[in-house]
Amino acid sequence: MSQLPDYVASAKPNPKENRAPWLTTTAATYAGVMLWFAFWQDLPGGGGAFAGGTLIQGLALAIGSLVLAALLCHFCCYLVPGLLGMKTGLGLSVVGTSTYGVSGGYFMPGFLMGALQFGWLSVNAYFSGLLLTSIFTGQEVPIVRDAGWLTSLGMMRSGLGVLWIVVATFVGMKGVKYVGMVASFTPILPIAVLLFVLVSTIGGMNKYNKEVLLTGPEKAKIAWEEKVKANPENIVIQETAKQAAGFAENAKPATLYGSETLGIISLICAYVFGFFATAGAAGVDFGSNNKDAKSVQMAGWVGIVLTTILTGTIALIAVVGVQWKLVETNPELLATYNVPSLFGVILGSGVAKVCMLLLCLAAFPSACFPTLVAANAFRTTFPKINPLVTCGIGVLAAIFLVISSAAGQAGAVFGVVGASFGPICGAMAADYILSGYKWAGPRAGFNPAGWISWFVGFLVGGTQLALSNFFGMSLPFEVPCPPVAAFVVGFVLYLILAKAGLESKKLDMPQRIDV
Repeated sequence: MSQLPDYVASAKPNPKENRAPWLTTTAATYAGVMLWFAFWQDLPGGGGAFAGGTLIQGLALAIGSLVLAALLCHFCCYLVPGLLGMKTGLGLSVVGTSTYGVSGGYFMPGFLMGALQFGWLSVNAYFSGLLLTSIFTGQEVPIVRDAGWLTSLGMMRSGLGVLWIVVATFVGMKGVKYVGMVASFTPILPIAVLLFVLVSTIGGMNKYNKEVLLTGPEKAKIAWEEKVKANPENIVIQETAKQAAGFAENAKPATLYGSETLGIISLICAYVFGFFATAGAAGVDFGSNNKDAKSVQMAGWVGIVLTTILTGTIALIAVVGVQWKLVETNPELLATYNVPSLFGVILGSGVAKVCMLLLCLAAFPSACFPTLVAANAFRTTFPKINPLVTCGIGVLAAIFLVISSAAGQAGAVFGVVGASFGPICGAMAADYILSGYKWAGPRAGFNPAGWISWFVGFLVGGTQLALSNFFGMSLPFEVPCPPVAAFVVGFVLYLILAKAGLESKKLDMPQRIDV
């Protein structure tokens, strides 16, 4: 293939004179991503059911692991895409053609980025619906979260989630420019909530008790059994008690190769890296607004590293700071590591509802953008199909994920994202280095080095997740921090395959620039 397809040939670089300061563009965008409550709310639990969550070995190890995860996000996922965007002025769909070829670029990362937008939309809708249901009913978040979709609470949660998707999609398609104006101010809301939570819990940091964390699931089980006795007709409480009993029976601290310390490091890095991987690849688009390499670096340090450490640390402190209080006041919450679930104990019921509402308001703008981003991606991938059709299918998929509660499995969702985009970021980084720290330019057809490295990286990062979630099986060995492992495989394998001559032919792109 010697001719560029239209989406590459017509691409126009963002000129230097149109670029804006990093603090108000790239840094602000990433700060908004990491301030989203869907990220930090489940960090103390690692997005899964583990006794003690990520705090079982103490606050210092958890925060240290969080710092490591933030640095991995900056250097592995974001920096190369950001520099490529800055140097070329082009978007991800075009820059990605050097790694996956001009034919392959239709699908990777173009189509994949578009498809995953509906996954993020479903996560946004699920957790926003969860908080709204808690606000309207006065029920604790754990009860609402565990309510089956056929129960009244489950139906309300699903209904609000579906309504959230419909309204966000409509606003995103019709009035996204107004949403963008509002979105520049909404990060103030989660900042205010987080600071309020920090002030309310920091005094309990010195009361960390590993024994409480270890015995929490069993004590929670007993407390829920007492609730069932007091409310024998309440189906939601009965179902929650069953789940609490199952957690108490199966809960054990996260380990890696038998080590709790390695288990915590791997768990936090996988959670944070998996959440961030898509946003990291999108750094190409964000970086195209930056003037120089220093701006790209500073945007990452402030918007990614600093914000991730800030939000994650406050979430960890909140759980540690309230655990001691739960023993006497709310033992049924002792196995709960979801921060908004503890708002009632930390802040009081009235203030808790206000804070939940503020978090929902802050989340709405980010729910409006996925459909627009997906429409642009699908318009390139399937130019002959009306985006309303492709996006309509995506919206239906998002609704299914909300109703089925699959969107609420934060750890699994982040694992899929990390397995998908970890090897993409790895291969792009390898391609960048081999090209002399610049964009190599578009390559013909399907670039074998890129596609093979992605496929193997995805298998490494996603196989265990698929086996455990769909077949109840496990690999005979443990993959350390699967999303990061997927990145490493993508990086190393691309280097090897490129050196072996498995890169496709470079194509000339007359309108390209290199800063």
